[in-house]
Amino acid sequence: MDPVVLSRVQFGFTVGFHYIFPAITMGLTLAIVVLETRAWRRQDAIARQASAFLIRILSVVFVIGVATGIVLAVTIGTNWSSFSRLVGDVFGVALVAEGIFAFFLESTFLGVLLFGKERVSPKMYWLSALLVAVGAHLSGLWILVANSWMQTPAGYAVTTDGIVLTDWWAAFANPSTGVRFVHTILGGWITGGFLVAGISAWYLLKGRHLETAKAMMRVALAILIVSALAMPFAGHVHSVQVANTQPAKLAAYEGLWQTSTNAPLALFGIPDESTGTTNFYVGVPGFLSFLIGFDFNRQVLGLNDVPLDERPPVLLSFASYHIMIALGGLFVLVALAGAVLWRTGRLWGSSRWTRWYLRGLVLAIPLPHLANQFGWIGAEVGRQPWTVYGVLRTKDAVSVVVPDWQILTSLALLAIVYAFLFFLFVARLRRIVREGPAATAGHR
Repeated sequence: MDPVVLSRVQFGFTVGFHYIFPAITMGLTLAIVVLETRAWRRQDAIARQASAFLIRILSVVFVIGVATGIVLAVTIGTNWSSFSRLVGDVFGVALVAEGIFAFFLESTFLGVLLFGKERVSPKMYWLSALLVAVGAHLSGLWILVANSWMQTPAGYAVTTDGIVLTDWWAAFANPSTGVRFVHTILGGWITGGFLVAGISAWYLLKGRHLETAKAMMRVALAILIVSALAMPFAGHVHSVQVANTQPAKLAAYEGLWQTSTNAPLALFGIPDESTGTTNFYVGVPGFLSFLIGFDFNRQVLGLNDVPLDERPPVLLSFASYHIMIALGGLFVLVALAGAVLWRTGRLWGSSRWTRWYLRGLVLAIPLPHLANQFGWIGAEVGRQPWTVYGVLRTKDAVSVVVPDWQILTSLALLAIVYAFLFFLFVARLRRIVREGPAATAGHR
């Protein structure tokens, strides 16, 4: 088998599994900060209990996130040594900054949250919760700086020794960093919000820990309402950025083959790369041009004007992008329904609609993870055939001395280990939820 394909599959698998946990962390730490603020400012015992319960969940998420993150760094060095050698001057800066400014901040003050409740003042405890959240989001920022630089490189020069950093700020603030950060953080808030809302809904359905469940549900719905409604705007801005800096990726997202003005916005279709057509196509005429430039006459690049060796895989890019958007639309509906039930006071009732909504929240816990995964698949597959867009091709970034059987063997072993880790995570999460907030005091 092709070592390039195997290396991509292995890295995609490891980074996809790892991202389950940072995404939860972003939303979970935000919920904890809100609850701790209420506990500190209003001396709210229920909010304090809810926060302590979520901190227990966060500790499990953090441990597995760290373990799987280490594997990513090792994988880059082993399977992508050519990339590391050529781009290390730029890529390494972001990774080191993530470790120094984010990981240590997050891990240090998580220790205070877990073991320092009786040893620090209430204000310091609240500050620790805030700094854990800041650390989690800073961690995301530095990783996204590295990824965004690979998507829209800036502030560099190509020399005989490789790619060197010439302008740190230009590399940091490259054209996609800001919007990618906002897009990703909102996705993390939605992910954590659905987890907290789903757990709260389960308690409400079972009639257990009702006051604590209500406190968590209020916070979770507030996070979901804000983040889910903001996401379409962030996604739109991100799409405009892609249109301006990676037009071939946008063409793949939309299954657009002919360069045209009045370009349609695809709603459904099955792209066929062998014929250069999109079968069963359903679209809104002119709407893609309008959304990108607020001008129906805006010209949009089609795939037929992209050289064959620079075209991304179209079907996977198209499908991933549209599944992500469909799930995002569902999240908006869930958030709006929750807002209506909350506003009218029916969220705490026992009507048929309320109970169906609560059941839906429980079942919806995995859906943001699917949206995250498909979103990243679209972003990374749509960048192909480049590792650093327009600078370094993927086939030139892999390690040249690692044979295919070694990559395949390590992939199989990682699959076994990660399956075991996922089982442990689910089992531990299930136990924490079954024990409930009332058992939290015994786990300080």
